[in-house]
Amino acid sequence: QVQLEESGGGLVQAGGSLRLSCAISGRTFSTKTTGWFRQAPGEEREFVAAITWAGSSTFYADSVKGRFTISRDSAKNTLYLQMNSLKPEDTALYYCAADPTLWRNGLPIEFRSWGQGTQVTVSS
Repeated sequence: QVQLEESGGGLVQAGGSLRLSCAISGRTFSTKTTGWFRQAPGEEREFVAAITWAGSSTFYADSVKGRFTISRDSAKNTLYLQMNSLKPEDTALYYCAADPTLWRNGLPIEFRSWGQGTQVTVSS
């Protein structure tokens, strides 16, 4: 089991940028793939991006391709999500997650461990 703690959320104007971080602790040696999800009020949780811990593969939702970049620092056990050209529709609670338990259509959609989330609000 791993523990995850997100940070870096906040309020930003449309077109702006934010970088989210996720500190991972616990049984980090067993972590293979980590990812970011988001959930807006009244909406279902949505996959955003994922990366294999070796960094060899990345996955993105179509809605964020070209604007968001997922990365990780293995030495620091930290996951990042660089978000550029933010839009009001990106407003949501963003969660990081580790160790997929279910893949669908080539994307990890369920994970074993989750953080508590960090709020991102994009104003128009």
